Amino acid sequence: MAKKKCPECERCLPNWLAAFGDLMSLLLCFFVLLLSMSSMDAKKISEAIGSLSGAMSVLEGGAKTEISKRRIQESTPIESQDETTEAVNRITQAAMDANEMIDKGHGPAITVEEAQEGFVIELPASLLFKSGSATIENEDALLFLKRVALIVDELPNAMQVSVQGHTDNLAPGKDSVYKDNWELSSARAISVLQELLLDGVDPKRISAAGFSEYKPLATNVTKAGREKNRRVELHFYGSKRDDEAKTKRSILDKASAQ
Repeated sequence: MAKKKCPECERCLPNWLAAFGDLMSLLLCFFVLLLSMSSMDAKKISEAIGSLSGAMSVLEGGAKTEISKRRIQESTPIESQDETTEAVNRITQAAMDANEMIDKGHGPAITVEEAQEGFVIELPASLLFKSGSATIENEDALLFLKRVALIVDELPNAMQVSVQGHTDNLAPGKDSVYKDNWELSSARAISVLQELLLDGVDPKRISAAGFSEYKPLATNVTKAGREKNRRVELHFYGSKRDDEAKTKRSILDKASAQ
């Protein structure tokens, strides 16, 4: 029996292949249009590539692909930053609550501001003390310090607190037991420090200092300016500052040894 002859193939492309080619051309035009309408930020792209390079270690510059202890330690400051942000929010809310009570007596306001190494709580001296005195008598101020102490206890152990006293350029006065602004500013800082210690703050995490009249926030010419300069500040910062101080001391020791 004779074999059937194979039918001749068509000389032109099959219909399905032509439709497929048209579809690919349309998709190419679509993505070219999307690319032309998008805005390319080279800085963001480089940051994204650098992030992937460090986190996934699959791009050029990646160190390792396995999880190491070093990577876990490097991620720890992110958690501390989140805890610090939450603490700032809580202290800000506590300051707002205290200011509501202060407004009833038309007193000055407590402020919370971010700093380069942490954050700062600014307490007006007139809220805490009487003129020329370093004894805290305001119940609202004592309640606020108790709330601050509770929040400090929940912060990471690396977070330190520096209590700093400041005055205006006027002398304490004849009725004051302090002979100058150095003694007054230091005594007020220590008074706030002792109150925080009574409220449970770890003594290893807190310190006090007096700056007299030499770090003003405003002019001492006006009454409002002097009132702003009379304050006690609570500086919250990481222990990195202590490490830098140790480094400076070691440099001085080497210099003196030479």
